Formats: sequence, structure tokens, C-alpha cells
Amino acid sequence: MPKENSQRASVLQHVSQNVRRLRLLAHLSQSALSELSGVSRRMLVAIEAGEKNVSLSTLDRVAEALNVGFSDLIQAPGSPDPSRINEVAWSGTQAGSKAVLLSKATATREVELWEWTLEPGDEYHSQADGEGWSEQLYVFEGCLTLVIDEQALRFSAGEFYMYPSNRPHVYRNEGGGILRFMRNVVI
Repeated sequence: MPKENSQRASVLQHVSQNVRRLRLLAHLSQSALSELSGVSRRMLVAIEAGEKNVSLSTLDRVAEALNVGFSDLIQAPGSPDPSRINEVAWSGTQAGSKAVLLSKATATREVELWEWTLEPGDEYHSQADGEGWSEQLYVFEGCLTLVIDEQALRFSAGEFYMYPSNRPHVYRNEGGGILRFMRNVVI
């Protein structure tokens, strides 16, 4: 089985376990969840059995009915870092077509999405953000060096990181080529 399909299969297992666990925590029968979500009971039985490849919109309706986030349904049960998801949520019909939910954060006001490009040797010094703020970084090209509290963390293309941004930090391109990354500021 290709890696994307095996990743998708593990997400279906996570969804299966999480829907059942959250439904029981909410003291709902499958029929009651079906009524609240508008998803057929037959579909919910298949989801909980891990037998059904379910659409993202169906999962959204189930999550809303359970009063949880979409990410709570697809995240690996018992994950040590609830902000880090890194699960394939959708696979297309063509090899390589996929949607991966990398991480989640609770925003109280807004989320800013930034695209950054740093030439070799350049760096940006950021002041501390407000208490409770966080940043999510995803590297598209090159290698990002993130310095926090004098500790240098390095992330290559395809890697991501989320951290509280309430202390000064530096983005640095120590490589020989262009560095491109996305930055979400969660306020």
C-alpha cells in the first residue's frame, strides 16, 4: 500500500476511535449523533468501525455535533502534543494529491498568515509577542534557523513547528540558498 494510503488508513482508525470515544463522552447513541449531525446512522456505524472513507464535510458535521474541533477527530488518540496533528486528512485520486493537517491552535482574536523569504545570511529579529500568542512555521524551501532563548532550532523544507511567541526570537537563513517559509501568528 502506498505511504499516502497507509497514512490515510491510520487516520481512519483515529477517526473511528475518536468518534466513538467522544460520542460516549457526550452520552449520545449513534442514532442521537446521527440526528444532531445530519449524518446517517449507517455512515456513523461504518465510521466507528473504520470501514468508511469519509468526506471532510461529513467529519465537519460530526465534529460540530460533538462540539469538538475537526482536528480532535483525526488526531492520534493519546497524542503527547495536542497542538501537533501531522495527519493526512484527504487523499486524491492522483498519486501525491493530499491534504495534511499539520497543527492546531486556539485563537481568541485572529490568525495572521505570513509568507517569508530570506536570502542567504539574512535574519529577522522579532520582539516578544503578547502573552498567549503563538506562531506556526512551515518551511517550503531551504533551512530555517529559529533562535529562541539562545537555543537554535533548525527546520528543513517540509518541516513545521509551533511555539509560544511571547519571548524574543530570530528567523535566520544560515544556508547558501533562498529560504521560504509560512508563518501563522495566532492571537
